[in-house]
Amino acid sequence: MKGGPDIVLLGPQRIDPVVRAAVIAPDIGAALAELGVRGRVALVTAGWQEREADDEPLVRAMAVPADNLRLHARSQEVFAADAPLSAAYSARQELLRHLQSFYRIRLDKTDDAARAISVRHVEPELLAQEWRVSVEQFRQLDVDHLERCRAIHAAFDDRWQLGSRPAITRHRDELRALIEPAAALVIAGGHVASLLNRLKLFDVLELAGGKPIVAWSAGAMCLTDRVVLFHDFPPYGSDIAQVLDAGFGLVPGVVVLPDAARRVRQDDRAGIGRFAQRMAPATCVAMDPGARLTLTGTRLRAAHAARLTPDGDIDREWQR
Repeated sequence: MKGGPDIVLLGPQRIDPVVRAAVIAPDIGAALAELGVRGRVALVTAGWQEREADDEPLVRAMAVPADNLRLHARSQEVFAADAPLSAAYSARQELLRHLQSFYRIRLDKTDDAARAISVRHVEPELLAQEWRVSVEQFRQLDVDHLERCRAIHAAFDDRWQLGSRPAITRHRDELRALIEPAAALVIAGGHVASLLNRLKLFDVLELAGGKPIVAWSAGAMCLTDRVVLFHDFPPYGSDIAQVLDAGFGLVPGVVVLPDAARRVRQDDRAGIGRFAQRMAPATCVAMDPGARLTLTGTRLRAAHAARLTPDGDIDREWQR
């Protein structure tokens, strides 16, 4: 992508496509207005998957007309028209799922060891050293997983040359015609893996060029260096955070944590500190309702959000 667009990351917008109403007052309209966006925008709701067309409440909240790019529906059309690509894509996704599962197993075992060591009755200095060793082991697992994910994507792209397959080029041409006249690109949240994959499949961010981008929740996560899944109160499975995949890198050095007030154990200073140290030197930002990060190119110009610190605090006054 050439140039550096203005990018605004927001907290959750709480716009429910099922009940077709905003649960809380969204600030997407204000963000677009502050960017000077008055005309039609290109809208991505692929993270909503089968409900991506239920965008009426969102369009009302934006207060500008929108063309929904229909990336989820377009991907289904592509896979129906190109059986070899569909089979290869499914095989790649299965491989990535296995990779994620094995990575989670290693994370769980490392977490078990770190917890067992942390309660030993030894000198504080030795415990501090072991803490740093545990954090470094987590970081190495994260780095290795991210490198392997990138390698799988690179091999797939090299083998299948998506830009030359008719089923995809037709849709990319149609998307270009919708995106070129748009005043901005708006990326909603939802299922982050589905959203990330469809943005890649149709090369949407390249088509957007230097247009302003406003994104939140999963949409914001996709724009960072790495998509990090986290939840201290999961309905099932381990509560340890994990890297899912590489993002687009338009917002480098930031780990986006949507809806952190409901997903992060606020009084767990040790857990917060370990997570922030593990993600360092990136800044871990809690993107709750009302939060906002504003960038020009890759430079963070303004921030109004909470920050998780390596000391285990939640800096609620973090502003830039």
